Amino acid sequence: MIELEILRKAQFIMLDMLIEFDAICKKHQLQYWLDSGTLLGAVRHQGFIPWDDDIDLSMPVEDYNKFLKIAQAELSSNIFLQTSETDTNFKFDYIKLRSNKARITELHEKDKQVNYHQGVFVDIFPMLAIENTTANKNFYDSTLKKIRDVSSISLHTPNGKDDPEKRAALVSSLHQKHLGWEKEKSKVIYAGEMPDVAAWFDIEKVFPLTKIEFEGYTFAAPKNPSHYLDSIYSFDYRQLPPKNKRIVHAHSIELTQ
Repeated sequence: MIELEILRKAQFIMLDMLIEFDAICKKHQLQYWLDSGTLLGAVRHQGFIPWDDDIDLSMPVEDYNKFLKIAQAELSSNIFLQTSETDTNFKFDYIKLRSNKARITELHEKDKQVNYHQGVFVDIFPMLAIENTTANKNFYDSTLKKIRDVSSISLHTPNGKDDPEKRAALVSSLHQKHLGWEKEKSKVIYAGEMPDVAAWFDIEKVFPLTKIEFEGYTFAAPKNPSHYLDSIYSFDYRQLPPKNKRIVHAHSIELTQ
């Protein structure tokens, strides 16, 4: 059981990482937005979900790639840019910003020898825009399922069997459908680097981005947060879950500085 006081301190460390990331994006005119549980927290709590232990962000794939090129030169010494290239034991394809101030052990890492950086983290996901067709929706859903099957074990891929070559080919097949951001009536999707839900968003309800309050600061958010969250979650996210469902998705958190 993680002490709520420790979790709250870790949340403030992650908030500092988000503030720093936001400043870099403003400096270089890069778009991003709060995603998943972080967006839900902003809508329902005006900050972190009280039991949440990470931050989720998304970026248009072009801005994501630009950030990758500048990040190591721009990030402070408190933050480690984690990719499969900067941390060869990291088995996923998306970016994590890891703090050097606190260590987290996720449930799937419990009692295992872990050889990658385990700082508390901010996840950053690349996003694509594809043509709004039934065939594309079916292709997207089936491709994300296949990606999960060949990804390392994690919270979202408990039965994954890591196969980087197959995963790369599947992710590439999604990227080939990317239209850019000027096409009306297209759909915004996760690009596949994150083996999670296959969410499908109306582009005109994501852009232009808006601002939302989070822990006393304002950050970028989808134009219509309700549409975005309804597309991700099958439950009514507006209501607090029962107390037995309010669980931290980590085994332990340790403050190191």
